[in-house]
Amino acid sequence: MTLEQIIQDYGYLAILVGTFLEGETILVLGGLAAHLGFLELQWVIVSAFAGSFFGDQLYFYIGRHYGPRIIAKRLSWQANAEKVYKHLRRHQDFLILTFRFYYGLRNVTPFAIGASQVSRVRFFTLNFIGAVVWAITLGGLGYLFGEAFRLFLDDFHQKGLWVLGALVVVGVLVWLITLLHSRRRAREQHVK
Repeated sequence: MTLEQIIQDYGYLAILVGTFLEGETILVLGGLAAHLGFLELQWVIVSAFAGSFFGDQLYFYIGRHYGPRIIAKRLSWQANAEKVYKHLRRHQDFLILTFRFYYGLRNVTPFAIGASQVSRVRFFTLNFIGAVVWAITLGGLGYLFGEAFRLFLDDFHQKGLWVLGALVVVGVLVWLITLLHSRRRAREQHVK
């Protein structure tokens, strides 16, 4: 089985699961894969929307019931949760619409919003709109990145697949390094 076949067979599922858990990198790579002809952009966007929207709805409801306990147990989330609460007091609707675009706050925000007792209807509505805008924006950016990518490669179909694989590896490494760094920083702040 080739890498191209794996992307075609499991790409949408990977985007759905990846955006359910986190999302930016997998969505941009999905847009790039659409430009390379391995996936279709509209289904990349739909998969990303569904994963992001339903994941954040689940995290909101978990936050509604267990948010303070979860945040208290995760040292790396405590400082970020305070930032979320501060923004919620000043710009509630704007934060709910745009939290997917805030690197470092994306995971903790739905839990914190759920814990803050924002109404279910308000979160559902704003989360829906935010997920649509986010999926279209980042999926489109990935697709446009694919066009820039094509301009720099002569035989982009053959080389593009290898570079796409390399970008996935780099994206995962950056995510892991950032995660480990934020956890270490949270432990250091907690010790002080």
